[in-house]
Amino acid sequence: MKILVTGTAGFIGNRLAQKLLERGDEVIGVDNLNDYYDVNLKLSRLKLIGDHAGYTDIRADLADRTAMEGIFKQHQPQRVVNLAAQAGVRYSIENPHAYIDSNIVGFINILEGCRHNGVEHLVYASSSSVYGANESMPFSVHDNVDHPLSLYAASKKANELMAHTYSNLYGLPTTGLRFFTVYGPWGRPDMALFLFTKAILTGEKIKVFNYGKHRRDFTYIDDIVEGVIRTLDHPAQANPEWSGKNPDPGTSRSPWRVYNIGNQSPVELMDYIEVLEKRLGKTAEKELLPLQPGDVPDTYADVEALVQDVGYKPSTPIEVGIERFVNWYRDYYRI
Repeated sequence: MKILVTGTAGFIGNRLAQKLLERGDEVIGVDNLNDYYDVNLKLSRLKLIGDHAGYTDIRADLADRTAMEGIFKQHQPQRVVNLAAQAGVRYSIENPHAYIDSNIVGFINILEGCRHNGVEHLVYASSSSVYGANESMPFSVHDNVDHPLSLYAASKKANELMAHTYSNLYGLPTTGLRFFTVYGPWGRPDMALFLFTKAILTGEKIKVFNYGKHRRDFTYIDDIVEGVIRTLDHPAQANPEWSGKNPDPGTSRSPWRVYNIGNQSPVELMDYIEVLEKRLGKTAEKELLPLQPGDVPDTYADVEALVQDVGYKPSTPIEVGIERFVNWYRDYYRI
């Protein structure tokens, strides 16, 4: 297939593009190479796919309506995976406008491109942060998600709602994927594993928020990507049993779906750090701090809907995933 992937210089988008190219798909990659984090890391990721005959590399911003219209019109993708977004819960407090530009304006440009160019299926990144103040564990796609705790979370919830309207009005199959704390080789430098590894190796203190009592459903990158591909290959279907009298938040009478992709095995942050210390052979000096504004104490994914609909459940244990990350980090930074 010809697949448009946004965010191909990013952590998830780059790995997804690799896997799609390996299986013979043609990938149209879009990224604006913003400087939210180290651009050199993004360029290094792009080198992994840049020479592939099936890859087309495009520099564009999702919020640039004219550019996005031109990309859809010229390349006519059959399916689209939208992974480009302004990420980060804490940064959304510092720079809220970036989230509206990328995650709202950019997403409407994606939806319009799909609508006007006969796209068969749109898969897009949502986030576990949409569960917000929900304390019912594990988080289920059938739970209400109307109480986000950050603008980032609100922008992802908005994406799900916007996608639903296009599924309803134009019959566009859309699937939202709620990612749970993705980690692994080539990961984002603003994420905990990257920050902790760098600090421990240089002898600096690591900042441990919520006094280390966070629990996160850490999910390995390859598990995430396989889930993305499986959902991409199964366009969203309408739920014929959906009722407005007892509405199910996870399905619809329109061809719209949302899924959790998490490891279904939450780990306390202190235990995660302990595994990292063992793999690095060094003990971290810890600065224990309170819960950050916008953060949720725990995440725990119920992935049953993903298992039932596409036959897949993430499974990589943190011991394996962290070891692979550490090996990559030492190699990439020549440590």
